Amino acid sequence: MDVVAWITAASLAAWVWLLLCQGFFWRTDLRLPPRAEPAAWPDVCVVVPARDEAAVLPDSLPSLLAQDYPGHAEIFLIDDGSTDGTGDVARALAERDGGLPLTVASPSEPPAGWTGKLWAVRHGIALARAREPEYLLLTDADIAHGRQSLRELVASAHAGGYDLVSQMARLRVASAWERLVVPAFVYFFAQLYPFRRIAVRGSRTAAAAGGCVLLRTEAAERARIPDAIRQAVIDDVSLARAVKGSGGHIWLGLADHVDSVRPYPRLADLWQMVSRSAYAQLRHNPVVLLGTVLGLALVYLVPPLALMAGAATGSAATAVLGGLAWAVMAGTYTPMLRYYGQPLWLAPLLPFTAFLYLLMTVDSAVQHYRGRGAAWKGRTYARPDAAPEQR
Repeated sequence: MDVVAWITAASLAAWVWLLLCQGFFWRTDLRLPPRAEPAAWPDVCVVVPARDEAAVLPDSLPSLLAQDYPGHAEIFLIDDGSTDGTGDVARALAERDGGLPLTVASPSEPPAGWTGKLWAVRHGIALARAREPEYLLLTDADIAHGRQSLRELVASAHAGGYDLVSQMARLRVASAWERLVVPAFVYFFAQLYPFRRIAVRGSRTAAAAGGCVLLRTEAAERARIPDAIRQAVIDDVSLARAVKGSGGHIWLGLADHVDSVRPYPRLADLWQMVSRSAYAQLRHNPVVLLGTVLGLALVYLVPPLALMAGAATGSAATAVLGGLAWAVMAGTYTPMLRYYGQPLWLAPLLPFTAFLYLLMTVDSAVQHYRGRGAAWKGRTYARPDAAPEQR
C-alpha cells in the first residue's frame, strides 16, 4: 500500500479502538441510576449564578420554583453584575408563580484570580450553608427542569451513595446550525470523558455538566469548592475532578427532563460557545494544540478525503479503508442524533462538523495569544496564573 493508504489504515484503526475501547462513549442509554426514595428527604439549596439572563429566566426559573420536592428546598439566584434587570425579573417571576422560596442576592465584582461565575457560586454557597443543607444543586440560569428533576436527583444520589450527580442537559436544537453542531458537541464531550468511566471508583476520568450538578455539601467542603477551582474557565470538569480527587463518588449521564433554553441560532453564536474555552481545555499548550489538530485531521478528515482520493486515483485499498472508517464514524454518531431527534442523514456530515470544531479550537488559541482569552458576557479571562492559596 502507498503512504495515503497507510494513513487511512491508521484512521480506521483509530475508529475501531474508539468503537470498542473508549468506554462505549457513543451509547446514549446512560440515565439516572436506579433510585429508592429516602425515608426522610434531605434539605437542598439551589444555587443559580446569573449574569444578564433576563431574556431566558421566564423559560427556566419557573421550572425551579415549581419543583415537586417532598423535603425542604429553596433557591438562591445570584445576580452577577447584570445590567438587564435579571434580579428584578427573577423576583417578579417568584411573586407571580410562587413555589419554592427564592432569594436574590448580588456579590461584589470578582477579585483577581476568580471567574465571575465561580465568584457568584461562592456567594450562593455561602448563603446556602447558613441553612445547613445536605445537598446543593448548582444549575445555570438557562436550564429548565422537569417537575420531578430535583426529587429524582436527590433519590439517585442518596441510593447510590454519590457525592456528585450531574446530568448533561439537552441543548436546544432548532436552527440549521444547531442541528449540525449541537449533537456533535455532546458527542465530542462524551468521547473525551466517557460517561461510564466517570462513576468507576479509582478511574482517572472525571467530568460533570455545569448546567445540572447535585453536590453533597460535605463533599463540597472536603474538596474546597469553589475556592479550589476559582480560576477554572471549564468549571464543571474542574469541579468534578476536585470532588473525585478528594475521594468523592461521582456520576454523569444524559438527561431526559433537563433542557437548556438558550438559543444559538447562528454559527457565530455556536462558534463563540466553543472557542471561548477550547484552548483552556488544551491547557493553553501549543504542543497539545498541534497534537489535537493532527488528531482531529487523522480521525475525522482522513476517511472522507481518502475515499474520494482513492476513487479518483483508482486506489481500491485507500477507498475501501476510507469508506470503512467513515462508516464506523457515522455509525457511532447515530445514537446521539436519535437522542436529539435529528435525521440520520446528518451522520455522514460529521467530518464537516469536526472541521468546524478544529477551526474553532485554532481560533480559540489565536484569541488567547491576542490577549483576549476566554471572553464571556463582557469579561475576559486570560491564562490562569498560579494564585496564592486561600485558607
